Amino acid sequence: MSHKRIMLFTNEDDPHGNDSAKASRARTKAGDLRDTGIFLDLMHLKKRGGFDISLFYRDIISIAEDEDLGVHFEESSKLEDLLRKVRAKETRKRVLCRLKLKLSKDTALTVGIYNMVQKAVRPAPVRLYRETNEPVKSKTRTFNVNTGSLLLPSDTKRSQNYGNRQIVLEKEETEELKRFDEPGLILIGFKPLIMLKKHHYLRPSLFVYPEESLVNGSSTLFIALLTKCLEKEVMAVCRYTPRRNIPPYFVALLPQEEELDDQKIQVTPPGFQLVFLPYADDKRKVPFTEKVMANPEQIDKMKAIVQKLRFNYRSDSFENPVLQQHFRNLEVLALDLMEPEQAEDLTLPKIEAIDKRLGSLVNEFKELVYPPDYSPEGKAPKRRQDDEGLGSKRPKMELSEEELRAHVNKGTLGKLTVPMLKEACRVCGLKGGLKKQELLDILTKHFQKN
Repeated sequence: MSHKRIMLFTNEDDPHGNDSAKASRARTKAGDLRDTGIFLDLMHLKKRGGFDISLFYRDIISIAEDEDLGVHFEESSKLEDLLRKVRAKETRKRVLCRLKLKLSKDTALTVGIYNMVQKAVRPAPVRLYRETNEPVKSKTRTFNVNTGSLLLPSDTKRSQNYGNRQIVLEKEETEELKRFDEPGLILIGFKPLIMLKKHHYLRPSLFVYPEESLVNGSSTLFIALLTKCLEKEVMAVCRYTPRRNIPPYFVALLPQEEELDDQKIQVTPPGFQLVFLPYADDKRKVPFTEKVMANPEQIDKMKAIVQKLRFNYRSDSFENPVLQQHFRNLEVLALDLMEPEQAEDLTLPKIEAIDKRLGSLVNEFKELVYPPDYSPEGKAPKRRQDDEGLGSKRPKMELSEEELRAHVNKGTLGKLTVPMLKEACRVCGLKGGLKKQELLDILTKHFQKN
């Protein structure tokens, strides 16, 4: 493992008391663990008189490279607070990339880009060799269609069609087309925060935080920029190129102020939210139909329904039921259990609780909006079947052979529909194709011969 951590749960701020020898050996052991990449975290509990970190643990605990310096939680008095600290420690903050944020031609600082929200998916299955259960590797080879000989990468080229013309590109040319700019963030200007609209949302935002380890002074310049953006309520519009072979994006850097809770635990870190902005090509104009206005009575009734169904939403309260069931199935296979435990789907609405809350509001709203015979579960009336039963689905042949021959002579056979052409082929004893042009060719040859 590249990242190991030991959590110390204690309510004793000076465990060795007056025994300086034991305290010295503990500090030496902590230093040895730190050198081997094992980090010590203090999860101190509340005690009378307060917990004094400076007595012993200030020299013992260590800070990982991906964590903030100088941040120590207050002692915990509740189990919920302790669990929050553990979760905050066990989740590593991995940086996606480290880039330069260029404010001008001669001024730049280094920042780290963090992915705060990422869709959790099921792990991809690994192909194994049947006899040894060892992972197998896939290789792709290219062969010549005419000779069957093996082709090397230097024997192939790439092409794209533009205006019905094939444009052949060399390997170097295709690689050059992917390179737009050097990776980095380039400041374009500032805009008021109110200019950013909800419909500009394209994908989850990233988080920007200074990287002092690469360029000294980056944190100071970053905090100055963040403070001024918060004071003036503006966002920074930038050109963002994450890597060489990725096209640039227009992004908005939204300032975010640090927030701490009562336990001095950081709820919101200071930095910028990197929001992706749409290009002109990404926008679509939808022809909206004419809207029907609701009367005040209908609006008031819906307000009452919305007020009854309000609840406090927390994203961490809902787990993906598909993922949870997948892991339960794996657990059964790994532990050789009888059957998996059924995962609870927390995304399903609680129908009974909703009906109890709303009472008669739903029926009153239906009477105001829908017609008297409205039924949300009503099914569309079935189509009547004619006397021929299921066989009547086949289109009727309304044209005689003389009429078909006349269409062939006049060149108007293409005006007939595909079902009529298929029925004509069946009546004439011809094997028809699937496409209209094939049916036209078959019927034309048939009548020209006869």
